[in-house]
Amino acid sequence: MVDYNKAFETAVAAVKTEGRYRVFADIERQCGRFPTALYHPDNGEGSREITVWCSNDYLGMGQHPGVVDAMQKAASKVGAGAGGTRNIAGTTHYHVRLERALANLHKKEAALLFTSGYVANEATLATIARILPDCVIISDALNHASMIEGIRGGRSIKRIWRHNNLDHLEEILKEIPADRPKVIAFESVYSMDGDIAPLAEICALAEKYNAFTYLDEVHAVGLYGEHGAGVAERDGVLDRIDIVEGTLGKAFGVMGGYIAASAAIVDAIRSYASGFIFTTALSPVLAAGALASVEILERSNDLRQRHQERAARLKKILTEARFPLIESVSHIVPIKVGDPVQCKKVTDYLLEQHNIYVQPINYPTVPKGTERLRLTPTPLHTDAHMDVLLTALDDAWTALKIKRAA
Repeated sequence: MVDYNKAFETAVAAVKTEGRYRVFADIERQCGRFPTALYHPDNGEGSREITVWCSNDYLGMGQHPGVVDAMQKAASKVGAGAGGTRNIAGTTHYHVRLERALANLHKKEAALLFTSGYVANEATLATIARILPDCVIISDALNHASMIEGIRGGRSIKRIWRHNNLDHLEEILKEIPADRPKVIAFESVYSMDGDIAPLAEICALAEKYNAFTYLDEVHAVGLYGEHGAGVAERDGVLDRIDIVEGTLGKAFGVMGGYIAASAAIVDAIRSYASGFIFTTALSPVLAAGALASVEILERSNDLRQRHQERAARLKKILTEARFPLIESVSHIVPIKVGDPVQCKKVTDYLLEQHNIYVQPINYPTVPKGTERLRLTPTPLHTDAHMDVLLTALDDAWTALKIKRAA
């Protein structure tokens, strides 16, 4: 007789043995006080205040008064949910307005909302492969799991190009017949290492070999470019990208995902993508909050500049203190630990001894041997917050006997 429960227990035990079992901390955000939050330990002790250093709410927009107010007004006006899929329950006016705003942000003809960035990638890439016969999708080696799953779901031919390696990308493009559909799928900001793709050069290769470009900007929208349209706006290549995919759950501080492209592309994805057709639509309350956030950040370049300054200062003080930073040209500040057990010990120590919350980043999110802390400074992290963090990290590195940088 098959012991089904035992099979699942064994699977979890294997993860624990490898030192990469994930424990979720019970965190309660406090509106108006970010990056402060309440931590509720599961040992029965009372809650206590902590400082959050690993949120993807990069600009603190999840607590912005304009965003919160828009959501409260929407809830009072139309209620909580969308009522079903957009094909059945209808499209709310908040969806229409948000899609128009996102299309305008990315200088595209149209946009399409999904329930998350993950679903947007998975559904869109799978659908592209089905619509383009005999398609070859050329995927950067470090693309997000959602992109990988979407490509796999489309069942097209897949080629992997070495991360940000233009020579290897061109080598692959040369091998594919000129009349065969080709899709280059890549990200702008890679969230674990904090590096940025050479967008202009990739676009040039796409144009040279008649390839279609699919750009994931989830860790860049709201944060880069004069209006927050991402690295493509910053680098002046918005018009050279066929599909831009983004999220509403990071810099915009709410929830949801989207694509922006030509009207024909968006209409085709809307008509064929199962991940859109058969999923309950994004709550109009969330759409209202996201719309407010997009509109606020379009005119808040000072907030983006402050964000970059905060990231630069944190990198500087950590480098001077000889912490093993992984080189990053973005707002991501990764500190390499290199061992899953030690990585978890560091984060536990920071939380228990210093009330600092950072999640360990272990395999499969990053390759084995590159386990790390991933710090995400925001405009709301002060010099005082950084000084406390530096002291806490110094204590943890000393107590746990972790190597410093040379």
